[in-house]
Amino acid sequence: MNPRFRPFVFLVVAAVAASVASAAAPKPLKVLLVTGGCCHDYVNQKDLLKAGLEKRANVVVEHLHTPDKSTRPPLECLTNPDYAKGYDVVIHDECAAGVDDPAQVRNVLRPHLDGIPGVALHCAMHSYRVVKDFARPQKPGSEGALWFDFLGLQSSGHGPQEPIVVTYTDRTHPITRGLADWTTIKEELYNNVQPPAVFPSHHALASGRQTVTNRKDGTKRDAEAVVTWTNEFGPKRARVFCTTLGHNNATVEDPRYLDLLTRGLLWAAGKLEASGQPAPGFGPPERR
Repeated sequence: MNPRFRPFVFLVVAAVAASVASAAAPKPLKVLLVTGGCCHDYVNQKDLLKAGLEKRANVVVEHLHTPDKSTRPPLECLTNPDYAKGYDVVIHDECAAGVDDPAQVRNVLRPHLDGIPGVALHCAMHSYRVVKDFARPQKPGSEGALWFDFLGLQSSGHGPQEPIVVTYTDRTHPITRGLADWTTIKEELYNNVQPPAVFPSHHALASGRQTVTNRKDGTKRDAEAVVTWTNEFGPKRARVFCTTLGHNNATVEDPRYLDLLTRGLLWAAGKLEASGQPAPGFGPPERR
């Protein structure tokens, strides 16, 4: 070969190789993280979640955040049914316990009814309850179960902040396969409304046990509830992953929590293998 053409040939080969590699690498999942409202450090937690998820998977997390600290945060998702357009997954981590207008809740649910997968964290379980008697089991499919149908489980309150012993009750599911039981720092154990409404697609993955001390007489009792589960929602059976864990920053940035959340997110998006590993191209940056 004429030496004069060698640099040109090298550049062409390099360009083709780069093009092939680019075509083979899947685009990252676009994730919308909804945060804001009462009672939590969302200013910091939104960044902890973004950093933790992007470190563990081929995702790009964008924020839909309001600094409002009320139980009725003015989030775009309440009024714009197209708020999730262009996203692959929506994470609901807002605390909107005062929002009880069914029309607004339907706005929040619209992308999921259209098939966009969802993830619900902690106080999202206590948001968007459209009936006053939310401590009473709501019939699946009824107006009172509007948000609970999406979640797949109904909760009405929580206990004190004490450590929660997390036990994976289904160890064969891709989300939990190979994960070890663990104990949180002081956290809030969300209850399961009893007797539980039977949401047909609910599938429990982990339970939490918390020892509660009576302030008056010092007696102790154990409280237990499902803390992690999956669900399918709407006519398109959009996948939903839920965990009630995640009140305090130390939990949100705990690698065990972030590992669980990453798997739940990838499962919801259909990018988690049966082995519990990310689908090819959706793992951590160093594995892609």
